[in-house]
Amino acid sequence: MRWLAGVLPALALALALTGALPAAAQAPAEPPPSPAKHVITSLVPEREGVAPGETVHIALRQQIQKGWHTYWRNSGDSGEPTQIKWTLPPGWQASGFIWPAPTKIPVGPLMNYGYEGEVLLPVAVTAPANAKPGDKVILKAAVSLLVCAEVCVPEDDALSLTLPVTAASAPAEPMWAKPIADALAAAPKPAGLAAVFQPRPGGVALAVTGAVLKGADMAGAYFFPFDATVIDHAKPQAIERGPDGLTLTLAPGYAFQGGKGPAGLAGVLAVGGKAYEIAATPGAPPPGAAGLGPPPAKAQGGGADLGLAAAAVFAFLGGLILNLMPCVFPILAMKAASLAGHGGGEQAEARRQGLAFGVGSVLTFLVLAGGLIALKAAGSAIGWGFQLQSPPVVAVLCLLMLAVALNLSGLFEVGTSLQGAGSGLAGRGGALGSFFTGALAVVVAAPCTAPVMGPALGWALTQTPAAALTVFLALGLGFAAPFVLVAYAPGLLSRLPRPGPWMEIFRKALAFPMYGAAAWLAWVLAQQSGADDLAKLFAAAVVVGLAAWLAGLAQRRAALGGRPAVLTAGAGLLAALAVAAVVWPQDKTTELVSEPYSPARLAELRAEGRPVFVNYTAAWCVSCQVNDRVALSTHKTTQAFARHKVAYLKADWTKRDGAIAAELASYGRAGVPLYLVYGTSGGEGVILPSILTPDIVVKAVEAADRH
Repeated sequence: MRWLAGVLPALALALALTGALPAAAQAPAEPPPSPAKHVITSLVPEREGVAPGETVHIALRQQIQKGWHTYWRNSGDSGEPTQIKWTLPPGWQASGFIWPAPTKIPVGPLMNYGYEGEVLLPVAVTAPANAKPGDKVILKAAVSLLVCAEVCVPEDDALSLTLPVTAASAPAEPMWAKPIADALAAAPKPAGLAAVFQPRPGGVALAVTGAVLKGADMAGAYFFPFDATVIDHAKPQAIERGPDGLTLTLAPGYAFQGGKGPAGLAGVLAVGGKAYEIAATPGAPPPGAAGLGPPPAKAQGGGADLGLAAAAVFAFLGGLILNLMPCVFPILAMKAASLAGHGGGEQAEARRQGLAFGVGSVLTFLVLAGGLIALKAAGSAIGWGFQLQSPPVVAVLCLLMLAVALNLSGLFEVGTSLQGAGSGLAGRGGALGSFFTGALAVVVAAPCTAPVMGPALGWALTQTPAAALTVFLALGLGFAAPFVLVAYAPGLLSRLPRPGPWMEIFRKALAFPMYGAAAWLAWVLAQQSGADDLAKLFAAAVVVGLAAWLAGLAQRRAALGGRPAVLTAGAGLLAALAVAAVVWPQDKTTELVSEPYSPARLAELRAEGRPVFVNYTAAWCVSCQVNDRVALSTHKTTQAFARHKVAYLKADWTKRDGAIAAELASYGRAGVPLYLVYGTSGGEGVILPSILTPDIVVKAVEAADRH
C-alpha cells in the first residue's frame, strides 16, 4: 500500500484546489498604499496658436499607470467617466470630449468600459471672432477622474494651457498635431448605418445593416451603449452574421423592466477593427442583418436571393474550408494518423472508419441545425456556433481537449490505437470511435465559420425547416468529404506510410495541437466569463491532469497483475469533480442588511459588545462592486453575519465626503475599498484585503466574535 500513501496527499491537494485556487486568485497580498498619482494628465494642442473665430482641438492626455484604468463616457457596471470643467476667457467656448472607442475591462462578474496605457480625449475649443491677434490666452481646466485597479482612487488636477492668438491659422504643433488628428480620425462617427432593436424571449435583438459592414470581419463585434441602463454589460453578446450586416443579441438591462423599454438604443458598434456611432429605433430586424426577420415576399439581393441550389453549393464549399480551420485540424490530423496505422493494407477497415466518420459528422451537423431552427422558431436570437456561447460547455470542451492531449502524450491510454479524438465514446476503436470523432469534430469546428458560409447560413435561417436542413446537410457533406475520400481512394490510401516506430513519435507530436485547442477554449471562456471562471477552469485542469495520471498508474498496475480498482475509482471521482466544478452554478447573491456609517453609530455598536463590519465603498468603485457580488452578498456570508450578530455599516463615498476621505487617509488609503472588522472585546479594527472571498469574510467575523 505504499503507492496509496503517495497518492492520498496528491488527491487531497487536488480536491482542495477545486475550491482553493479561485479563492487564492481573488485574495492576493494587500498592496502597500502609494501616495503617487496613478494618472498623469496634461493639455496638449493640435496647433501652436488659434486665429479669431477659429476652432482648434485641445486634448486631455492621460498617461495611466500600468495595471490601472480610467473610464469611457459609460463606465459599464461600475466606475465613473472623466470630467472636465473649463475656465475660459469671455467669448471662448469648449465642447465636450470626443470620446475614443473604449475597450472592455472585465473584472470578476462585472464588465467595465475604459482605457489603459495612454489616451487622448480631444475637445473642440473655439475662439471668439473679436479675439485680438498678439494676445495670449490662458485656458484653464479642472479635471476629475477615477482610476481603478484593485482599489479605485479619485484624482483631481488643475491644468492650464497658454495659446497665442494669431492673425491666421497657426502651424501645426509638431509633437501633438498628428496624434490628435489620429484620435479624431479613429473616434466613432455615424457611417450611414441603419439600426433597429426588438425585445425577444432570448434577449434584445440589435440589427445593424449598411454598406460599411458588407464583407467586414464580424468576429468580436460588440455594442457599447451610451446609456448604462439598457443592457446587462457583463453578459456575452451573441453575434449573427448576415449578407448586409449583423445582429447582436443583448441581455436587457433595467431600462427594459416593466415591459416598456427605451425609445432608442444609441452607442458605439465596434466591428472589424473600426467603431461607428449608431442610433437604433424599435423595429423588427431585417433579413439582411442575419436572417432574423420574416422572409421577404420577394428576394432583395444579398444572401436573401441565393436560392436553394446556390446556398447548398456555398455550404458545401464552406464545409470543405472548415477542415483547414485551426480549431478542427488537430482532430482531423489524429484521424489521419489512425488511417496511417492501417498502412494501406486494410482498405476495408479504413473504408468503414471513413464512412463512420462521415455519418457522425453529417448527423451532428443536422442535430445542431435542428436545435438552432427549433430555437429560432421559439424566438431565440442566436447564431451558428451557439453551442460555444455557453461558458459551461466551453469549459467542459476545454477539459476534454486537455484529456485528449494527455492521452496522446502517453499519460494514460484509451484503447490501443489513435482512433480517439476525445475521451469516452470518441476514444473507442473502430467504426464507433470514428463516428463519435466526427461528432466531436463538428462540435468544435462549427464556430470557425468559413467566409463563404455566411451567405448560405444567412439564407438558410430565413427559409422553411426543410430548406434549412438541406443547406446544413450540404455543409456536413462538405466537411466530411476529404476524410471519406482518403478512406475510399485506394491510390491515396496506399501512399500513406506503413506502421512503425514513427507512429509513437507522431502520436506524441499530435498532442501539442490539442493543448493549443484547450488553450484557445480557455481564452474563449475568459472572454465570456472573466477571471473568476478562468481560475476555476485552471483548477479543474490541474484535477484533470491528476485524474489522467491516476488512470495511467491504474493501467500500469493492472498490466503487472495488481488491483487497480482504488486508483481507477479515484481517477473517475477526480474527473467528475473537475467537470462539476466548471458547470456548477455560482452561489446566488443575498443582500446583506446594512446601516449608514457614522463614528457615533460605530461607537454605540461597539459599546453593545457586538462585532462590527465597516465597508468603505462607492457605487463607482469596481472592486467594491465585485466584492459585494462574490463575497458579501452571498448566502454563506449572510448566514455568518446572522449567526454572530454582526452589525454591518456602509461608509458610502459615492459622493465625495471629506470626513470619509480623512478616515481613509488615517489608514494610509487614497481610495476605496477598505474593510474593517471590530471585535467584541474592543481594540483597533482589523483591515481585510482589498479583494475578498466569502471564506475571508466568514473567518474574520468568526474571529471578531471570539475577541
